[in-house]
Amino acid sequence: MSTHINNQSFIMHPSGVLFWKEKSMLLISDVHLGKISHFRKFGAAVPQAAVEKNFEMMNEAIDFFQPEIIVFMGDLFHSSLNKEWQLFEEWVGTVISEIILVAGNHDIISPLKYEDLGIRVVSEIQLDGFLLTHHPEEREGFFNFSGHIHPAVRLQGMGRQSVRLSCFFKSDNQMILPAFGTFTGTYVLEPKVNNEVYALTEDEVFQVQFKESRKRKRF
Repeated sequence: MSTHINNQSFIMHPSGVLFWKEKSMLLISDVHLGKISHFRKFGAAVPQAAVEKNFEMMNEAIDFFQPEIIVFMGDLFHSSLNKEWQLFEEWVGTVISEIILVAGNHDIISPLKYEDLGIRVVSEIQLDGFLLTHHPEEREGFFNFSGHIHPAVRLQGMGRQSVRLSCFFKSDNQMILPAFGTFTGTYVLEPKVNNEVYALTEDEVFQVQFKESRKRKRF
């Protein structure tokens, strides 16, 4: 699904990535590489295939948009180094796009490790009136793209059934991207009147149309 913000075109993809068309820039938030291996190490019953799924999904998004620049919007790697770092190094070697990491609170690996791979690590990006950060931030004169929250929306049915979906969560001056990683969890946000919510299914992005309460959609 496409949207226009400040005369710029952005495409929301079911994987949770956002493509800035004019800049040929792909924004990806909260991948949390290494988290699955961390939990498996301590006995969690998480299938090894889930590790590979993150890389497969990134490849699919990159193949679809063919971006010149990839910006990871923080929490690229969950914590300290583990065996997924080697997989990440191998993956970076296959990517021709420039890669930038906007560091998040989980990004504790030395920036030197990323720089050795040709990845630039920054605290934020300011570009043509847009502010790219990990934590949501309001700053005068900027529209903010961020992550960190892992936003989701709960949709209520006619009965007691409900479904919880990851989403892009937009206000007047900000859009929070969904978490990209397959093992990240979500946090349900309650939309207000000025919010736009774009929910994700496996193969679709759709705008949630709320009733007057602006709380939940009936389906």
